[in-house]
Amino acid sequence: MKKVLVLLITVFMVVSLFAGCKQAAQPTTLVFAKAGDAVELDPADVTDGESITVMNNIFEGLVRYKPGTTEVEPWLATSWDVSSDGLIWTFHLRQGVKFHDGTPFNADAVVFSFERQRDPNHPFHKYGKWEYWQWCFSEISKTEKVDDYTVKITLNHPFAPFLSTMAMFTAYIVSPTNCEKWGDQWFAHPVGTGPFKFVEWIKGDHITLEKNPDYWGEKAKIDKLIFKVIPDASQRLLSLQKGEVQGMEFPNPDDLQKISQDSNLQILSEPGLNVGYLAMNMGEDTPGFQKPFADVRVRQAINYAINKKAIVDQLYKGTAVVAKNPIPPTLWGYNDSIQDYEYNPTKAKELLKEAGYPNGFKTQLWAMPVSRPYMFDPQKIATAIQADLKAVGIDAEIVTYDWGTYLQKTENGEHPMALLGWTADYADPDDFLYVLLDSDSATVGSAGNIAFYRNPKVHELNIKAQRETDQAKRAELYKQVQEIVHNDAPWVPLAHAKQILVFSKNVQGFVLYPTGDYHFETVSITK
Repeated sequence: MKKVLVLLITVFMVVSLFAGCKQAAQPTTLVFAKAGDAVELDPADVTDGESITVMNNIFEGLVRYKPGTTEVEPWLATSWDVSSDGLIWTFHLRQGVKFHDGTPFNADAVVFSFERQRDPNHPFHKYGKWEYWQWCFSEISKTEKVDDYTVKITLNHPFAPFLSTMAMFTAYIVSPTNCEKWGDQWFAHPVGTGPFKFVEWIKGDHITLEKNPDYWGEKAKIDKLIFKVIPDASQRLLSLQKGEVQGMEFPNPDDLQKISQDSNLQILSEPGLNVGYLAMNMGEDTPGFQKPFADVRVRQAINYAINKKAIVDQLYKGTAVVAKNPIPPTLWGYNDSIQDYEYNPTKAKELLKEAGYPNGFKTQLWAMPVSRPYMFDPQKIATAIQADLKAVGIDAEIVTYDWGTYLQKTENGEHPMALLGWTADYADPDDFLYVLLDSDSATVGSAGNIAFYRNPKVHELNIKAQRETDQAKRAELYKQVQEIVHNDAPWVPLAHAKQILVFSKNVQGFVLYPTGDYHFETVSITK
């Protein structure tokens, strides 16, 4: 009897052991529903949020924003020194870090990552447009290796936002070995040092990442991260409710009350550093230019014609505030003394008549095909704007393209008017007023300034602010820029939206960033 009892206990223990092992080996997967697919996965060669979302989890930079803040902290660099004139930045690199392909992170990788963007003679320079380098890093004159773990970056002039720009994706460090392996196709085979490794990209459907078991820092808590493309917000929510995904971006404002009453779901929300806007193409050298938009009276008329409050009230439904400036009111340097254009169709008609368009004119209104943090439903917003313009005699045909094509065409200036927006990559007015509205950013083919607005005084003030180290003085300069932009009216600033994400209740640890970045290494799924 004892032998039988011992045998039964032994069998029970073995079965329990194997059951426990099986349970422990069960991988944890988080599927996150995105509104659109990535365009490409080279961190230095993109400007769209859908690509950046993925890359934030694969790559890292020398510094980063402390989670949930805009405070810069050391990351792949452990410390740095700055010369007294602000021109030479020396970064001391973290040792013992490896790329996902097993090669070492070192000074050579940093020099490669920056010089491929800066140097026209670099063998990899031909593979990208490097738009952000033009907008944010053009003051870098060279990047040099001091030793294996020390890098020196020299600037042409002092650049006040420099350290903040180093926290953004353009400054992420890539594996030189991987780039050399894949050549002009490396953007589809990304290798970084981050907490997740790239697995596959089925375009238009999903991108899969897996936990990096050799990560130098605190390892990710989930084993697999899948970014699932679901363009329609209602379908994203349905997939979340059915358990097919565990998180989603950009819910319909109409659905928020229903979501808040669902005990299986949770809403994460905070004010975003963003702006949604309508740009009017002023670039006479662009293919989409139409003569009416060269006249400031027409641009001001369109500002008077659009009922922004109705758009925010009816379409954003409490998830945004009306915009009057290009920068959000939560960012330092905001000019609150500016008086916004009121909704006044009569005034709009008067200005159109003065400009020589008493019966209006025909044009196109381009609308994004995907939800964005600053504009949850671009098509509905375009329809509302179309109706407002029709009321003052402007006949605007709504045009759209797939997301990648839309971005490319607006950078080329093929639009007369286009809806777009921006979420801050670094918490500085420079990221809005220089990147989106400076003549330096209005290069046809790689424009961040898709209004192709080129005001020499704005450029002068922007450059002066970049080289000024006193933040109070910089704020005054940026307030002057906002006043000029308001009067010139290259945009209709529409809204500053909250960033809103929805997760299953059992998803824990996601941190909202003011810049709208998504980082999943801290996320866990409870049973």
